[in-house]
Amino acid sequence: MKQQKTEAIIEAILFAMGDSVEVSVLAKALELEKEEVCRIIRQMADRYEEENRGIRILELENAFQLCTKTEYYEYLIRVARQPKKHVLTEVLLETLSIVAYKQPVTRLEIEKIRGVKCDHAVNKLVEYGLIEEVGRLEAPGRPILFGTTEDFLRSFGVASPSELPRLSPEQMEDFKEEAEEEVSQSL
Repeated sequence: MKQQKTEAIIEAILFAMGDSVEVSVLAKALELEKEEVCRIIRQMADRYEEENRGIRILELENAFQLCTKTEYYEYLIRVARQPKKHVLTEVLLETLSIVAYKQPVTRLEIEKIRGVKCDHAVNKLVEYGLIEEVGRLEAPGRPILFGTTEDFLRSFGVASPSELPRLSPEQMEDFKEEAEEEVSQSL
């Protein structure tokens, strides 16, 4: 199959699906190796950038998605209905951070870290599509394990959780001191 036709098929699939499509699914549909599909899509993404097109191809873990470039979003919303913006409160951000860095994680583990109940925060983050159930812990009661979603990756501009910034030991110590200070002030 000619590269031009392969690219057209990939573009059609990504456009029609709307959400991300796993590389393995694309490879099977195209009857190509995953590595070849990744190479072709990355070339397409580079070309879209060079040509300053209104769309781009996002790479999200083992998947790709066709989307509008963020710099053209304001024009898009003039035509399309503006999506609902979710407000992430401090509590939601703290809970989301714990899930992002500790995933997979249970509610109980989140509560141990935060020191308070987290049912509302976890439910809101699931509702917003930023976290999801990723399995169950092999323990009594089989508690739900939570992890981040592709929407989380898109929202925070990372391709995978491994790209999240890491804290230095100094930053960790600063946060620990701040937390201890907050606890001592509340007593």
